[in-house]
Amino acid sequence: MEKIGILTGGGDAPGLNAVIRAVTVKAIREGYEMVGFKLGWKGLLEKDYRVLTLADVEDIHRLGGTILGSSRTNVGKVENGFEIVKQNLAEMDIHALIAVGGDDTLGVAKQLYDAGGNVVGVPKTIDNDISATDYTFGFDTAINRVMEALDRLHTTTKSHERVMVVEIMGRDAGWITLHGGMAGGAHVILIPEIPFDIDEVCEAVNKRYEEGKNYAIVAVAEGAKNDQLAERMKEYEVLDDFGHVQKSKQKVGIAQVLSEMIEERTGKDTRHLVLGHLQRAGNPSAFDRVFSTRLGVKAMEMVMARQFGMMAAMHAGEIVPVHLEEALGEANTVSSDRYDVAKLFFG
Repeated sequence: MEKIGILTGGGDAPGLNAVIRAVTVKAIREGYEMVGFKLGWKGLLEKDYRVLTLADVEDIHRLGGTILGSSRTNVGKVENGFEIVKQNLAEMDIHALIAVGGDDTLGVAKQLYDAGGNVVGVPKTIDNDISATDYTFGFDTAINRVMEALDRLHTTTKSHERVMVVEIMGRDAGWITLHGGMAGGAHVILIPEIPFDIDEVCEAVNKRYEEGKNYAIVAVAEGAKNDQLAERMKEYEVLDDFGHVQKSKQKVGIAQVLSEMIEERTGKDTRHLVLGHLQRAGNPSAFDRVFSTRLGVKAMEMVMARQFGMMAAMHAGEIVPVHLEEALGEANTVSSDRYDVAKLFFG
């Protein structure tokens, strides 16, 4: 009986368990044995795994997180990392590996494939910034979390006639802030792709008060760019193994600094809120449960067809294989046209 391995790497996202369930059910029904590596690439490096059964994955598509755990381990930074991974796969007689993750996890998967490994990818990130796929799973759930938070914030912010600056995940891409902010009625939306002017933000806030709408909600992506804020933020930067800034570990985030500057310039009582991991926590939406299931089934079908070095992706509603190299090209970011739609409703 051939064995198939699966791992989930990077930040957790609602829908991971649905992928694990779909791959496992499809594999076992096709006569394969499923092996789940714990904590992403770390588990593969250390041969830390569990055999997955149908009982293990029953109904887990409803649950957030990942039963296998996850980490941000970079195989490329481990001495002889790829040789260790290849050796472990060979010793365990793993026919193929399904790597579920974002650009970092899929980047490692591509390197493993280039080194001779049988690898298939599944795109996962709440940021929705992976190319070659219309959407990534976890994104729909995240924007619904943001929308729900903003819906609630309208009542308290309006009651106290305040300005509320809400920090939303998105280091390089503003999809969560854009979609969540639009759905939740944010009065200003700031994203990494479009550098913002603090004076324009304050002008929008002041305009609302002049019109008698005595409150405002500013949705700002953690990676939003402004030169005046940049210098103040540098001293708080913390980097992960991939050299990315870990916003969640900074003592001060963009929302706090921006809220202070808005209050200084407008005189309005301004507070800030960091949604943080609430955006990726909890159970997946209906869309993500079904989408993740379809991706998992397709990934196993790709293994059976020996379509290695490829990733399961959504194109025009269909799940299709695309080359990992294509997926790891230029990041999927918000265009100015998409942002212009949101700007119609600022103020």
